[in-house]
Amino acid sequence: MTHLPAIQSPSDLRAMPVERLPELAAEIRAAIIDQVQQTGGHLAPNLGVVELTLAMHYVFDFAHDRLLFDVGHQCYPHKLVTGRYDKLAKLRTREGMAGFPEPRESAYDQFSVGHAGTGISTAVGMARGDTLNGEAFDPKANPTGRRVATIIGDASIVNGVAMEGLNNAGTLNRQFLVVLNDNGMSIAKPQGAMAQYFDRVRLSHTYTGLKKAGESVLKNMPGGAIVKDAYHRMGEATKAMLAENAWFEHFGLLTVGPIDGHNIPELIEFLTEAREFDRPMVLHVKTVKGKGLDVAEGDATTFHSPKPFSIDRDDETQNCRVEIASGGRSFTSAFGEAMHGLMTRDEKVVACTAAMPGGTGIDKVLPDFPDRTWDVGICESHAMDMMAGLAKTGFKPFFAVYSTFLQRAFDQAFQEVALQGLPVRLCLDRAGLVGGDGAVHHGFCDVSILRTLPDAALTAAIDEPSLIAALEFMRGYDAGLSAVRYPRDDVSSRFGDAPPFELGRARCLTPELDVRTGQTPDVAVLAYGTPAVAAMDAAQQLSGEYRVAVYDARFAKPVDAKLIESLLQAGVPVVTAEDHSVVGGFGAAVLESAQEQRLDAARVHRVGLPDSWVYQDSRSRQLAEVGLDATGLARTIRLAADSGSVPAPEPKPAASPEHTQAR
Repeated sequence: MTHLPAIQSPSDLRAMPVERLPELAAEIRAAIIDQVQQTGGHLAPNLGVVELTLAMHYVFDFAHDRLLFDVGHQCYPHKLVTGRYDKLAKLRTREGMAGFPEPRESAYDQFSVGHAGTGISTAVGMARGDTLNGEAFDPKANPTGRRVATIIGDASIVNGVAMEGLNNAGTLNRQFLVVLNDNGMSIAKPQGAMAQYFDRVRLSHTYTGLKKAGESVLKNMPGGAIVKDAYHRMGEATKAMLAENAWFEHFGLLTVGPIDGHNIPELIEFLTEAREFDRPMVLHVKTVKGKGLDVAEGDATTFHSPKPFSIDRDDETQNCRVEIASGGRSFTSAFGEAMHGLMTRDEKVVACTAAMPGGTGIDKVLPDFPDRTWDVGICESHAMDMMAGLAKTGFKPFFAVYSTFLQRAFDQAFQEVALQGLPVRLCLDRAGLVGGDGAVHHGFCDVSILRTLPDAALTAAIDEPSLIAALEFMRGYDAGLSAVRYPRDDVSSRFGDAPPFELGRARCLTPELDVRTGQTPDVAVLAYGTPAVAAMDAAQQLSGEYRVAVYDARFAKPVDAKLIESLLQAGVPVVTAEDHSVVGGFGAAVLESAQEQRLDAARVHRVGLPDSWVYQDSRSRQLAEVGLDATGLARTIRLAADSGSVPAPEPKPAASPEHTQAR
């Protein structure tokens, strides 16, 4: 490394001659590839934006101007040129660099952002705020004012929030730049008419090469007279690439491009002109996802966010063999195969995902059931409503979605599903703590939001057999919405076959201590989901001291009220354990059940995610931090048995450097 270690801020970047920037780009790619090979992380999206990131920081001063990311998983190059190279070695850990923009790390990061479609809207808000504060750039009135730019991918642009943002951005009477990073991909192949439009744009040689006068482009635009006047102040390079009949014109945004997103001098030329333009503009940039690593370019989906991997190259044949680290069998894989079984047995079962076929396991059913399985792109709200429509027409819809992204479709779950009494089934992957992706992706509130919906049946799986049983229960549940949650983790093999799910009934994992058979354990653990595995380990650790009954709660709605009654009436302390927020979660449901039955809930002790943010780290370290590992649960069980009163665990303070906010 020659250049990268010396880049402590973008001012160091701007001190370099333009002709040396490709060397820096190569070093950044090498550093990212080397680190992700060791730790895993978002690889292909970051490799695709190296030159674009360098050009953006070369032209703009984002210590003063505003840079907002959409999604955020393409921020590694940005972090490396804003003084965080020393944190790369501990990528996605508490001591190192977060995998998404993180304002706690640097004043160059405006928002913690990991959900798609938000960049344009937040940028519009900052643009309006700067205008109201008298700080907005104006080429005449305030040439030193703040400029605003946002980078969004073509797969995120179809998100409903992005559409709303574009609609409002076109009304701005000031500089505003949207950079469309068009790489022809999402996490998987992008879906829908918009993606097809961009495919046609990329393949059209006439579109790319024509030089246009620009008058015909501008005359029919909203606010066209204003923009037409601005046209005469534009640089020749930008005029030459005005896009006739560009889709964004209908929102009132002048569209330029597409241009080569890996040609640094060309990028700098266009960005320099865009920097001085005083109206909203879209710069359409073509990039290659995975650029610079042949295996990532050839399979951008697999290398979007891989686990640690190695590449073995044959110097003579130039062939290479890639080995991606594998652990045990994942819940995602188990779900995909279970769904395949359901769809084979029942032709009324249909399934969809929102841009995550591989991440949710839906890729296991897409090839064999193409007419009953859909990837709708990054459009969770649409997916929920589409599933409601399918339920209304007599089908049994299953929507596979990350818990963190379910939040984006709650309104539809309320209005079009629950209110109508429709049996839409939600399969919530990545429920609970997710490890390296950190706070932006934790599935910490699905129980609390869905539990408000009448007739909802909320389940959790502890292993593969229980996941299969939960899906079978949901297939037959027609009273309303149902859901099963499971983590980004490997499945346990300790419990054997799972009995069928019965609505609102828990399963005892220690039958010799089941209060329902007349036993009186010293303490009982009601575990919702995979914390049952750690609870069994904790019970084993304490076997010489206490008789600990462990229950797989199975349902957060309805909870097993009869079991709660039996335990509390027998004077048995109860510990609830959940990989979910203690606010409104399973433990809260147990307390509510006790109150409704006029039972003394003083001996109910909750363990779950605290009412504070848990930042990036390994999932195992995060679970230990919040007391959900075997050691933490054993400590809580002992205190519950001894005193019947357990203080809420205090989360460990997050290690983060102090930064002076420069904005």
